[in-house]
Amino acid sequence: MFIKEVCTITKLTKKAVEYYEEQGLVFPKVLENGYRDFSADDIERLKKIAILRKLGLGTDDIKIVLSDEEGQALQKLSIQKELSLDREKAKQLLLDKLSTGENWDEISAELKAIEETETITEKLLDAFPGYYGRFISLHFSRFLNEPITTSEQQEAYDKIVSFLDNVPTLEFPKDLQEFLIENTKHISTKDIRQITESAKKSIENPEKFLSENKEILDQYLAYKQSDEYKNSPVYKIYSMLKEFNNTSGYYDVFIPAMKKLSSSYAEYYHKLEIANEKLLSRYPEMKKLNE
Repeated sequence: MFIKEVCTITKLTKKAVEYYEEQGLVFPKVLENGYRDFSADDIERLKKIAILRKLGLGTDDIKIVLSDEEGQALQKLSIQKELSLDREKAKQLLLDKLSTGENWDEISAELKAIEETETITEKLLDAFPGYYGRFISLHFSRFLNEPITTSEQQEAYDKIVSFLDNVPTLEFPKDLQEFLIENTKHISTKDIRQITESAKKSIENPEKFLSENKEILDQYLAYKQSDEYKNSPVYKIYSMLKEFNNTSGYYDVFIPAMKKLSSSYAEYYHKLEIANEKLLSRYPEMKKLNE
């Protein structure tokens, strides 16, 4: 199929099609007379490129997406876009503050906090694979909106960045990786937001949560004690994550530094500890299961 027909089908200009070819995004067959012959696969690829461009992706990101058969790249880009939108909203608020006479030094400090949030969330995405990286990036981004005003906070920030730069790669065996991809590929950023929000609500009033969810918790406990769970991919993944967190410095370095960097995270973590104590007091057998 020649380029004129391709343009008609894809609604792309000749210049755009030629540009995507130059960028190595589409590979038509070059005939002896110099004309380019586009296949059906080329047409479908161009349609996808057009959609991704309209969604704001650059050619480098599009190249990664098109070469990623598992769809992990799109999920990561979706999280990055979500976090970028959060930062843009925060910047808009700062611009509005400036327009109403807010102090420039205070705005500068808040802007620096936004930039530091980007650094940490991007490094979390790079340090942890797939769904786990997406989840913890969104989870911790909620607590990274406070300006660094003390030397203790600055030291904590530096420790977090150093940890994420040097944390060992978390790699699952192929079978577990395939299981994780298959069972999390339909989880959107909206779903993750809802999960983290539900978790937040559950620790605000743990007694109420335990009472209202007694039946579900009983079923969950029974499942975790079963051979079905102990022989499942979920258990293997949980065990690997637990081992990784215990040995990588996640609990010894990252979490303590987060509590020093962010007062809102320190408050959240304290509530989490209280909720966990109440959970274990009602279900003491859970302590053994989590060891």
